[in-house]
Amino acid sequence: MDRLPGTGGPGQAEKRMTAHHVIVGEIGLLFHSHLCKSGIMQTVSGHQLARALGEWHRHDSSRPAYVRLAASVRMLILDGRISLETRLPGERELASALGVSRTTVTGAYDLLRSNGYAHSRQGSGTRTALPASRHDDSAGAYWAPFGPDGSQVLDFAHAAPEAPSNTLREVYGAVADRLPGHLAGSGYNLFGIPELRAAVAERFTSRGLATTPEQVLITSGAQHAFSLVLSLLIHAGDRVLIDHPTYPNAIDAIRRRDARPVPVALTDDGWDVDAFAASVRQTSPGLAYLVPDFNNPTGHLADDDVRGRLAAPLLRSRTMTVIDETLTDLRLDDAPMPAPFASHLTSGLAITIGSTSKTIWGGLRAGWIRADASIIRRLAAVRASFDISSPVLDQLIAVELLNRIDDELVARRRELRHRRDTLVDALTQTFPGWHVRVPGGGLVLWCDIGDAVSSRLAAAAERYGVRLAAGPRFGIDGAFERRLRLPYTLPADVLQHAVPLIAQAHTAVTDQAPRPPDSFGDLVA
Repeated sequence: MDRLPGTGGPGQAEKRMTAHHVIVGEIGLLFHSHLCKSGIMQTVSGHQLARALGEWHRHDSSRPAYVRLAASVRMLILDGRISLETRLPGERELASALGVSRTTVTGAYDLLRSNGYAHSRQGSGTRTALPASRHDDSAGAYWAPFGPDGSQVLDFAHAAPEAPSNTLREVYGAVADRLPGHLAGSGYNLFGIPELRAAVAERFTSRGLATTPEQVLITSGAQHAFSLVLSLLIHAGDRVLIDHPTYPNAIDAIRRRDARPVPVALTDDGWDVDAFAASVRQTSPGLAYLVPDFNNPTGHLADDDVRGRLAAPLLRSRTMTVIDETLTDLRLDDAPMPAPFASHLTSGLAITIGSTSKTIWGGLRAGWIRADASIIRRLAAVRASFDISSPVLDQLIAVELLNRIDDELVARRRELRHRRDTLVDALTQTFPGWHVRVPGGGLVLWCDIGDAVSSRLAAAAERYGVRLAAGPRFGIDGAFERRLRLPYTLPADVLQHAVPLIAQAHTAVTDQAPRPPDSFGDLVA
């Protein structure tokens, strides 16, 4: 397995670019978007597709050119670099851009259509698609703690560490004496208790983003926070710009509002700022949702330059932007953190959400929203129809934890670093054909498993006692079947035990006959 290192990650192995990495490219696609009755119709020009295809013609020259071209386009579709229902360039246009005969492009398009990766309608050109079986949600409902036979499973579907039990016991004892001061009232507070609002504001201020308690709303976690923002700002049919891939529960929340997620593909190196700016300009989103700090699942960290360049089109279009900072404190290397993304936007456009779930414990339901005070008041009014307060005891605990979190994070980061390295080493030995970028922070590895079998692997792994989150869970339109997210939040010995079980499931899946059969042969899996 090639380790593709992140900034300051361990084992800085030399990066070897395979045919796959050339195909999916270091660049994203710039789409032209048009409104149609079904939503957003995307098109890609011949020049843009040629850029993304890279040196497709050099791959396995023993195969006909049209097969190599079709296989390369198929890879882009499976990796989410081209969304479904994207109109491909005309045959003559693509042939000119690639410097090949029109017959080669015609043959490639025919091969894509015959295998379910494209379809054509009179007057609408050739559009991307996926075979019917690719739409199956084979991973199932991964929230259940038990497998299909009732046995307990190793949970690799959730990326959250166990609680620091000793610290929490101390904190519970410390806040017990402070609880009586809150018992005389009703216990309801739409905005959160003053102590926690002040503690959150102080933490933002210490990071260089001046914040007052009036700019903070306490929630029951970051997902609760995002749902509140959507309820205030988004209506059915609105478009929400997202990283692609991104946090799956955010996608679910957008869809529950009957809104339309607009994906902007992340490249192997992170954000394609040109593609992002084009998407903002062409789709006029009602909201943007970004995870610039150790993006879940890729682990990418946007530096200050990228943040400024991403913020520029958002400022020009006056697009409200939700910045998810749930992983901000989990830097695992020695590089300094960039300034908060909100510092690149005006206060009226930036809404930052965070929580204690990833840094401390998911069982502690304490989160927050940081925004302009007027937005906070509007969010509190919306919240009244959902719930009217977060638990007072959890808020008091969060106050105490935020006061000592920097000391706590030293041990947490050290342990996560050890677990990350343990999982990478185990994968290196067991899966030499996989490619993993070692992130500089966060909680997960985003693995390129080579074969488009992620959903089938997740389903098979249940039988071996491991619950996985398949790649398509982190995208839309069935993308990322060749990707698997593996968290390193379990103890090191558990990670070492789980990898051989995943290998057994992988062998069971890849030893089966291809499903469905296609005409691409061994050029791509």
